[in-house]
This record gives sequence, C-alpha cells and structure tokens, in this order.
Amino acid sequence: MKLNGKRHYLWRAVDQEGEELEAVVTKRRNKAAAVKFLKKLMTRHGCAEEVVTDSFASYEAALREMGALAKQQTGRWLTNRVENSHLPFRRRERAMQRFRRMRSLQKFASVHSSVYNQFNREGSLTETPSSRDAALLLPSGVNFGPDRFAVSTVH
Repeated sequence: MKLNGKRHYLWRAVDQEGEELEAVVTKRRNKAAAVKFLKKLMTRHGCAEEVVTDSFASYEAALREMGALAKQQTGRWLTNRVENSHLPFRRRERAMQRFRRMRSLQKFASVHSSVYNQFNREGSLTETPSSRDAALLLPSGVNFGPDRFAVSTVH
C-alpha cells in the first residue's frame, strides 16, 4: 500500500473460518517484521496446528526462528481465504480515498477487521450463528485458538 508515495505493508492473519485475527502495518517486509507479527499473533490467539503462508522467504525464516517451521504450509491455492478477505478492506479503502498516515491505516485496519467479523456471518463453515454467539460468552481467560492461520501481506 502506498502512503504519501512510500510503500508500506499490511500484514494480515485469517483463521480457518475466514475471520480476520490480526492486521499490522509495517514499513518493511523482512524477517524481523514477520517475527514480530507472528509472535503477536500467536500470543493473542494461541499456537495453531497449521500456518498457511505464501512462499515468501521471510515467513520461512521467521517460523524457523520461532521453531514452528514444521507447521508451515505453502501451496498454490492455500492462501485464497486470506486473499479474498482483502477485498472488503480494499473496497472500503477506495471509498475513503486512500490513507495519508501509517497510524490512521493501522487504526482503520484493526477496527475494520473486528467490525467486519462481527457483522459478516455468512462465512462460517462449522458453526451456526447461535453457537458462535454462545462461544463469545466464554470467560475472557479461555482461549482455544484456531486450528489454522493463513497469513498474507498486501503491498
């Protein structure tokens, strides 16, 4: 994404249901940024059984450093779920006529994901809306974590 003519990267993680878990904006797309993003993701949402990424070398280096390289999966169509989750974000971004500052992009990305997840109910594969609502009533300390993360960056 371009902010004031400079390229920035939006890191996004989606669970197996298609709900966005995290969105972080960075100036660089390297191993340090990938490690920071994945650590934040795994501390907030728990460790997943599988981490689906594209074949960008930063993901492999970051997962190797974290000791989770065996959980990584890369494939031609495996990241479709996360790539399709970019579409509503891009549509809203065009309506807002782009962003001017990195801080406003980060705020928008984090708020957009939580609001979109709350109101977009048609994407559930295993749960009905009523069982998802019941799951939201769990105590705050209980975190089961997703089975699968799909991670991607927008540039």
